[in-house]
Amino acid sequence: MKALTFKQGIHPEYNKDLTKDKPLKNAKRPEEVIIPLKQHIGAPLKALVKKGDQVDLGQKIADSDSFVCAPIHASVSGTVKEIRKVTDPGGNIVDAVVIEAAEEDKLNSGLEKHDSLDQLDSASIRKIIREAGIVGMGGAMFPTHVKVSIPDDKEVDYVILNGAECEPYLTVDHRVMVERPKSIVFGLKALMKAADAPKGIIGIEENKPEAIESMQDAVAEENNIEVQTLETKYPQGGEKMLIEAILGREVPAGGLPLDVGVVVNNTSTAAAVADAIRDGKPLYERSISITGRGINSPQNLIYRIGTNIGDLVEEAGGLKEDAAKVITGGPMMGAAQKHLNVPGVKGTSGILVLVRKEVENYEPSPCINCAKCVDACPMFLMPTQLVNYAKNDMVDELEEWQVLSCIECGSCSFVCPAKIPLVHHLRLGKAQVMAKKREEN
Repeated sequence: MKALTFKQGIHPEYNKDLTKDKPLKNAKRPEEVIIPLKQHIGAPLKALVKKGDQVDLGQKIADSDSFVCAPIHASVSGTVKEIRKVTDPGGNIVDAVVIEAAEEDKLNSGLEKHDSLDQLDSASIRKIIREAGIVGMGGAMFPTHVKVSIPDDKEVDYVILNGAECEPYLTVDHRVMVERPKSIVFGLKALMKAADAPKGIIGIEENKPEAIESMQDAVAEENNIEVQTLETKYPQGGEKMLIEAILGREVPAGGLPLDVGVVVNNTSTAAAVADAIRDGKPLYERSISITGRGINSPQNLIYRIGTNIGDLVEEAGGLKEDAAKVITGGPMMGAAQKHLNVPGVKGTSGILVLVRKEVENYEPSPCINCAKCVDACPMFLMPTQLVNYAKNDMVDELEEWQVLSCIECGSCSFVCPAKIPLVHHLRLGKAQVMAKKREEN
């Protein structure tokens, strides 16, 4: 069967071989964790602990009454040293709870264990997902319980799991699919029940044959779940790209997957849902690829949320002498780091280290109107035109030309022969439009 795909997109070097065959292993338990209290899209959280408090592994340490939020849990048992401001991997200044680890962990999550979904209705599943603090683990960190809370005027017929992992270098979703396929399927079935969706699909790029085989075996006896093979192309894992490739449905501009009857989640998110339901385990740890040619021993690790990324780098053998840039996430959508004294969060799926010859210093040259960015854009936007509007503070034009539809995938910047930082300007343009909307409201 021909691999499915979407229109446009690019084909960067994927560099998955560095870690794709490295099994997941537990990182060292940290002596101290720094847990940011903003690890989701939505309302800020309020700390439920104070300096000097004793906390257990999995204990809720921050929450909010808002619907669009996800609580935070202690990733070690220990003593709260302080609550202070820190810089998160995205460069944001946020409050964080600092916990000094005790000698041993004691799990106290407050979540019940359920071996089967039979005794749980959709509302109960959504409550467990919410209380476990589960968010999208592909990087967006949107609260999962919100995604599967379907409004009365909407109806969902598919839950799609994103196993594309199209971002170069990263292999954590690949390893989870190879090593934990049954957990992914259990989590998918829970998400389907929560969203009242009758069918499930797992989309995997064809450069992951082991994962495809593993997941096909896991769904062999499921009559309403299937695995679809996708073409290896970036950004195949974007929600709208997945829906177009697999179902041929087009999410309208400014719309959501719900508008075409679909909910999209990440495969690692589904595994976390399974852990919460079956084991009563909140999201206090996740898997991560420590990779790149600037790392001595690339690894796929399972680490506690709040672990210093410098410690994870050391566990992967440390930096090579010619290491030049550290990125949290992948090279297309990740964030470059000033230093390694940064805590890993729920959305941190990778630490990528590039060497000097891979980091190009350049000065952008003028646009030559080649339209390569237009041909690459998976959202069918005109990046150069939008950049001109952003540079000239033409907010009405930015909105009219759909700058908010930009998913910041980086495809335009990747193909630009003039080396113009298009995504940088597009982000500024989006910020201008959002500021205008806030003023109007």
